[in-house]
Amino acid sequence: MSGFGIPPKGAEIKQIIHQRLQQAMSESGAKVSVDWRGEQRHLYVISMPVDMLYFNPDTHRIRAQRDLDPARNKALEDDPWGEEAQAYLHDLLKQRPSNPDQVDPDFTALLDELDDAGQREPGIVSPEGILVDGNTRAAALRDLGVKNIKVGVLPDDTSRRDINDVELSLQLRKDRRRDYTYVNRLIAIEEELRRGRSETDVAKDFNIKRDTLVRDRWVYGLILKAIDRSKSESGASLRLIDFEQHQEKLRELHRDYAKLASTDADAAERLLQSRLAMLLLDYPKTSLRLAEEDFYRRYLEPRLPDGLKPETVVAEPVSVPGIPGATLPAQSPDSASAEALTDRLLRAKAVSNGSGSGSAEEVAEAAAVMKEARGYFDTAVKLAGQNAELVKRQTAVPERLTDAADYVTQCANEFAEAKAKRALDEEAFDDALLVLRESLDRLARQAGRTITAPGDGVSWLLEAVRSRG
Repeated sequence: MSGFGIPPKGAEIKQIIHQRLQQAMSESGAKVSVDWRGEQRHLYVISMPVDMLYFNPDTHRIRAQRDLDPARNKALEDDPWGEEAQAYLHDLLKQRPSNPDQVDPDFTALLDELDDAGQREPGIVSPEGILVDGNTRAAALRDLGVKNIKVGVLPDDTSRRDINDVELSLQLRKDRRRDYTYVNRLIAIEEELRRGRSETDVAKDFNIKRDTLVRDRWVYGLILKAIDRSKSESGASLRLIDFEQHQEKLRELHRDYAKLASTDADAAERLLQSRLAMLLLDYPKTSLRLAEEDFYRRYLEPRLPDGLKPETVVAEPVSVPGIPGATLPAQSPDSASAEALTDRLLRAKAVSNGSGSGSAEEVAEAAAVMKEARGYFDTAVKLAGQNAELVKRQTAVPERLTDAADYVTQCANEFAEAKAKRALDEEAFDDALLVLRESLDRLARQAGRTITAPGDGVSWLLEAVRSRG
């Protein structure tokens, strides 16, 4: 199989599969349909010993989780068909994507379903015994002690690309029960684009809008940059799985970043760095929303101790290639300082996760940095929240009046239409006006007691009430 390699027992498995296919054809056995090179292909279904088949090392279902254990992942890369590598894939298929220390509840549910009702849908296998679809089912059947699995068999000229294409097409069918995790979906999208496909076509395959695909690509790029920034001297770095549970936070970050970047790129960068730091500290998205572009300068930086405060950074203007003398504006000191603090937290998070070869002392020191930073961020978040609540109270009253004015305008338009059609209930209209008058009376009393130097609007309100009285 071009570019993929044949499993060590591939030839033996292929012979057994061929014999069972011949029997299935002679008996006009069951078939399963797949998208095959742009058209529908109906594959005969056979039964194979589940222990004889190989888990697909390239499956997108667990791509982001592979670097959980660097040593086992290296064994997987060196010998994907070896016993150690296949055992690692088996374990990953069972684990909860956002918490690898737990068994995935979906896997437990699959175990119960297979135990109660048996295998309902066949998997898909290559001629050499590589599981294309049904990797998780195969893992569950092995755990249950079931000997055989039903599989459809791909054509003899199946390639590595064919395996990935079939897996992806089956995953994107609406009847699939278990979706790719967020990061694994981002990986699958990026791999399709690297093959030279257009964003429009890939978005169509994934049943999303092109704008959504552009957003997800931005998020994936941000994750990869964050991983690169997190690399420490001890070899520790963050992993793709560390961002698995932050889907909604990252999507909101892209929305607010893009909106601000259209008018102030440096302010957008400050917002990004503050929110990325808070994401590392596991704040909920309601707290992340409080980190606007001035969060670092206004609420956080004045309270940081010297041990956490980055050194003052003086950025130089960036030259524009090919245009002599042309430069882009330098990064502001606030933006550079926010980025430096986030860099430190990225490295501390990686080391404290124990994902490198750092000593116990280094892990403890990194955890202490994260804990200390969380304390100062807590204070900054509280202050930002108090200010946001104050602003909300300050704007609530005029916003209510603006809404009321919109309703009155709409009422005037509908009044004319109802009058023209002789559909106006004049008695009900009169009663509603009395309710409005009472509301304006209450508002005028409040304004008269509170505002000592009324403007034109308040003066009009007070005069309208007095003239009626």
